[in-house]
Amino acid sequence: MKVDVLLGLQWGDEGKGKIVDVITPDYGVIARFQGGPNAGHTLEFEGRKHVLHTIPSGIFHDNQLNVVGNGVVIDPVIFRREIEKLKEHNVDVNKQLLISRKAHLILPTHRLLDAASEQEKGNKKIGSTLKGIGPTYMDKTGRNGLRVGDVLGPQFEERYESLRGKHLRLLGHFEGFEFDLDPMEKEWLDAVEYMRDLTFIDSEHYLNNQLRKGERILAEGAQGSLLDIDFGSYPFVTSSNTISAGACTGLGIAPNRIGEVFGIFKAYCTRVGSGPFPTELHDETGELLRAKGHEFGATTGRPRRCGWIDLPALKYAIMINGVTRLIMMKADVLSAFEEVKVCTHYEYNGEEIDYLPYSIDPSEVKPVYKSLPGWHQDLTGMRNIDELPKELNDYIEYLEKQLEVPITVVSVGPDREQTIRRDSVLA
Repeated sequence: MKVDVLLGLQWGDEGKGKIVDVITPDYGVIARFQGGPNAGHTLEFEGRKHVLHTIPSGIFHDNQLNVVGNGVVIDPVIFRREIEKLKEHNVDVNKQLLISRKAHLILPTHRLLDAASEQEKGNKKIGSTLKGIGPTYMDKTGRNGLRVGDVLGPQFEERYESLRGKHLRLLGHFEGFEFDLDPMEKEWLDAVEYMRDLTFIDSEHYLNNQLRKGERILAEGAQGSLLDIDFGSYPFVTSSNTISAGACTGLGIAPNRIGEVFGIFKAYCTRVGSGPFPTELHDETGELLRAKGHEFGATTGRPRRCGWIDLPALKYAIMINGVTRLIMMKADVLSAFEEVKVCTHYEYNGEEIDYLPYSIDPSEVKPVYKSLPGWHQDLTGMRNIDELPKELNDYIEYLEKQLEVPITVVSVGPDREQTIRRDSVLA
């Protein structure tokens, strides 16, 4: 068997949580492979909305196991809150959730370092979620980090105090940054104690054993490809590898075990926080996209920046991920427009290009658009591909031709039922 990978192709917020929830019944194991509580995966079903931050989006299905992989960073406080909310909905977390011993822990002082660093940057801040993600990954690569498996070890307190001491010395260099660590630390230590009752595993062995048994595994990514630490719009990126290669390092899966790569994208573009955004709209059209799409961050609540779809950026993400199937989200939002625009090229250094260059700073890149007819119909009640208006089908077929990858699913609303499959690949 192979591991299928599902990830975002833009700047995050593409709707990964919903699609994972929809296709979970096709798999035995759902495994998160990177990121942490900076993610906000939103699921809607049976009239309720759920937001997950660290726990895989298959958790609401009774017959699937959910693995938090070694590439994930975990804040015990947020993790505990997530679990307690799940228990309110009768989710058997002890039965359905497994946590890699090699996943790294976010300390309270990681969050303080994150906040202090952003404050010092002033107008040049990168738009961090302030969850301590970056400092935690820095300690991971610096070989100072604490891992989930350490909480059961005899030297846990000693190692925690050593790392906390290092962080406090670093915080002393941030002039004017004030904090109160004691209440944060107490809550964190209580949450660590709570975590000790959860199921820890050697996830790389577990997942490869599941493959040998013929079990289907879905690797769930967080954030988006254009936020990848290596291939995103650096330095306005996250601190992990969000692309399909990250599933190998974040789960211990060999490259030759990767099967389908499902790439999710919105029918338009959004971005939260700072960083270049070639097709961003600063006018009434951008405001209408935000209003119709309810574009506010699931983790931060911040309004998302909105713009038309960007094909050079999308082609780039498809290329570096090896995407085999595309999933288009929020087609229903574009029903508000008589005309839909597609960025097909950039004007860059005096020439027209159709690829993502090294820099997409607004001073260097100007989008070139093609206009297509809008569909201007309410899609939210449609459940069959034959119901979709001709203009939307034309839009889909145009994108498929340009991107050279089939669009297998079209989402027409936030609920799991508002999902239209265009072929049997995901069945």
